[in-house]
Amino acid sequence: MSETIVTRFAPSPTGFMHIGNLRTALYSYLLAKSQGGKFILRIEDTDQVRHVEGAEDVILQTLKTTGIEWDEGPVVGGEHAPYVQSERLPIYKEYAEKLVKSGHAYYCFCTAERLESLKNDIGIGGYDGHCRNLTAEEVAQNLTDGKPYVIRQRMPDEGTTSYVDEVYGEVSIENSELRDQIMIKADGYPTYNFCHVVDDYLMGVTHVVRGNEYLTSTPKYCLLYDAFGWERPHYVHLPLLMGKDADGNVSKLSKRHGAVSFQDLVNDGYLPEAIVNYIALLGWASKDTQEFYTMDELKQSFSIEGLSKSPAVFDYEKLKWFNSEYIKKLPDDQYNEKALPILKEICPDYVNIEKLAVLLHTRIDTFGEIAEKADFVINRLDMTSDLYTNKKNKTTPENCLETLKEVLPLLESAENWDNDSLFALLKQYSADSGKKAGAVMWAVRIAIARKGITPGGATELMEVFGKEESISRMKLAIDELTA
Repeated sequence: MSETIVTRFAPSPTGFMHIGNLRTALYSYLLAKSQGGKFILRIEDTDQVRHVEGAEDVILQTLKTTGIEWDEGPVVGGEHAPYVQSERLPIYKEYAEKLVKSGHAYYCFCTAERLESLKNDIGIGGYDGHCRNLTAEEVAQNLTDGKPYVIRQRMPDEGTTSYVDEVYGEVSIENSELRDQIMIKADGYPTYNFCHVVDDYLMGVTHVVRGNEYLTSTPKYCLLYDAFGWERPHYVHLPLLMGKDADGNVSKLSKRHGAVSFQDLVNDGYLPEAIVNYIALLGWASKDTQEFYTMDELKQSFSIEGLSKSPAVFDYEKLKWFNSEYIKKLPDDQYNEKALPILKEICPDYVNIEKLAVLLHTRIDTFGEIAEKADFVINRLDMTSDLYTNKKNKTTPENCLETLKEVLPLLESAENWDNDSLFALLKQYSADSGKKAGAVMWAVRIAIARKGITPGGATELMEVFGKEESISRMKLAIDELTA
């Protein structure tokens, strides 16, 4: 094997990229890059039944969007091409036949009906080894007769198979618990259990990074390495990724917990950089207390020693907080590139969406919240006069009505309709009338926003609404308070 560390990510094209798969890709990538190694992308599409058209493109696009760049793989090529398993079928057949010749594998001619009947036999738990001891003559005759067959791995009958995982330590399993798994199916396609071992060896993979659901399956793969006489790679199994139910119960992350694919999160208004940053911390921690990382910083900081054995809980509220911090730090041009198209689609023509975008910049957790935060701009919300009551400013519906009646003609005659001019106008009215500025601003803001909590003050919102809509809303408020 090469002295350079080589990792790989080998997803199946079965749909959108699950958060757990993305974390595996990220950790595998970071492990290689933290040590100046190589990262390979391989598409494991041998399960043709579950193959989803276009899913491979989704995988490639997700990795590109998140900044996970592969050194070898689809599109970029490399010395170990092809990198799509369905294009490597002759390779798997060749290596399976080698194991048949060495006695570590055998042809199995059992029919589907017989295998189905085994499922009802107590204690079988899989295959019963029926074809294990067919003679060479019987095998040759069956092949001559064209009987369908699979190739199975011959497991040891006795002893224990062990390996040392980089995170969980030594893992052992009694060989008597292992069943003779299929390596090549009747349709000529290999199973994952076989082909990923062949590919990892041929591509020089030194460290296999994957979820810990494979922790107890790995002894089977170790036996394949041993059967070929190959050096085993280092195994790095990642802690489970859990989700929290509404009632607080924790279970394996699934759709009932919320969006579980990268694309779903992006569609909900999360930034790729925030998603990657948060996922990086789900099962790994650096030696310091740093929370925010760029991809370059992650490459420098990542290490196997920082991986946890304990399950990691995907907390949507924590992700939302991460995302809000990333949005706040976005330069105006990048923020507007995302926010303005949303506002343009949902807001009436009279709304100054550029000004509204500025008010929302530090007040949204995701871009998906823009419509919710701007609801009072899109529609004239139903309201009660209770909103005019504010203890701090000592406002009541009655004194707010008086303020609005006195302010309305001043605003109607205003020549300049921008935040600074409007603020100066209301401040002057406050001074002239002897009313607290806060009380005046409160009355005007509630009248035009028709909502208690808004992303901006009275004059900022008047600039957003424009003169005509602001005056119209104030007149409506006066009529409501007078009725």
